[in-house]
Amino acid sequence: MTRSIRQSLAAACGVGMTVFVLGVSAEAQTITQVMSGLDSPRGLAFGPEGGLYVTEAGIPVNSGFCVTVALGMNCYSETGKVTRLYRGKQERVAEGLPSIFNTVRQDVVGANDISFQGRGGAYVTLGWGGAPAIRQTLGDVGSLIGTLINLEPSGRWRIDANISDYEDAHNPAGGPKDSNPYGVLALPGERYVTDAGCNCLLRVAANGTVSLVATFGPEAIVPTPTPPASPTAEAVPTEVVLGPDGALYVSLLTGAPFANGIAKVYRVVPGEAPTVFQSNFRTIIDIAFGPDGSLYVLEHSAQAPGFAAPGKITRITPGGARNPINTGTRLTRPTSILVDDDGAIYVTNKGAGFAAGAGEVLKIIE
Repeated sequence: MTRSIRQSLAAACGVGMTVFVLGVSAEAQTITQVMSGLDSPRGLAFGPEGGLYVTEAGIPVNSGFCVTVALGMNCYSETGKVTRLYRGKQERVAEGLPSIFNTVRQDVVGANDISFQGRGGAYVTLGWGGAPAIRQTLGDVGSLIGTLINLEPSGRWRIDANISDYEDAHNPAGGPKDSNPYGVLALPGERYVTDAGCNCLLRVAANGTVSLVATFGPEAIVPTPTPPASPTAEAVPTEVVLGPDGALYVSLLTGAPFANGIAKVYRVVPGEAPTVFQSNFRTIIDIAFGPDGSLYVLEHSAQAPGFAAPGKITRITPGGARNPINTGTRLTRPTSILVDDDGAIYVTNKGAGFAAGAGEVLKIIE
């Protein structure tokens, strides 16, 4: 992960049935735990058969293959997973995916996001969180991380594209070389990946060739903090989704100090400069469009300082009205959001900073 995402996401199969009813001014909401026992859950996607899939970054174990990075030490592990909920049954469909445990920060980086393009067309980003070149210090396994992989229904996988190699060769946003493939969107004949370290959006062609779509510059902090504090924060793109208008939409977590009001959602048309679509958020970790064209914005923690405050969901209607979804204090370090055809909301919860098996997926019905 990037320096900033690592700070925000530091971190048994059975279907839970715990229900929480929260009172709101208009009508009650129901929050149901539909998946449990997850290890640092991250991305969500529906498969072509209708199953709900979640990526799991992994658990804090050290294989012994370690390398010093800018913040701490990254140690290779193979505890990443993908789990599916289908017809009421929760099961792991892939295990042993490459992952990274940082022994100083005690956080896990691994399978970050998942997107489907037909049967057998699951694509998963595998994070890194450091300078791309030093992955080789880990030996042969270093080439497995910082990548986009194609995952088969059998659980077997292959590397589709080496995302971190692109940052190492081009460094399109400038500054120190840093790479953490995070969000992914699979479309016919191409894939789009947000590299949260590169601060860029990349396109992966059908043959695996990686090219630049857009970079995102530092975000200005208003009011300007007193020196020596920086007046800007890193951009840190987290997710890329396809909008109802056919354009790409990219969310920004932003970097330290994670000031209120500077996180944004950008509209991106390949070949054109990104434009701000929505602004005035804090830590946008994921976005999703609903069946009526509303944009759902998930914030990892809605209020400064730090990440102790609960997460937050905001629904933005096609007309631009903002409607917070009243989840009370139920969202704790959430990491991903998905909306089904009926408007039900799914959120990965306890996705960072919790013990192995503490993660869950919640279903929210307004």
